[in-house]
Amino acid sequence: MRVVAREGRVVVDAQARLSGRGAWVHRTRNCVNTATVRRAFARALRVEGALDAGAVLALIETDNAAGEIGITEISASSDHTASESTHNIRVTREQADRLMDN
Repeated sequence: MRVVAREGRVVVDAQARLSGRGAWVHRTRNCVNTATVRRAFARALRVEGALDAGAVLALIETDNAAGEIGITEISASSDHTASESTHNIRVTREQADRLMDN
């Protein structure tokens, strides 16, 4: 996902259209934490001082929670089993991650 610096914070640029220098980071808590500890956001976005990545981490947690809810909710008209639905969601996320890496 693309992020930009705004008022001392790292914010997600979901449509990749916000002005200013942006940086790309994997949509995982581990990757965001590593970038924060290594001060990679400040270097990549060319800003002075540390940046707060709390909003990015909150979005990741929200996405993870929404994914878990979506996995457990299966419509009555669906012919898929729970495991098939879970697999389809994971494949879609893996494909999205590959596209973001390119």
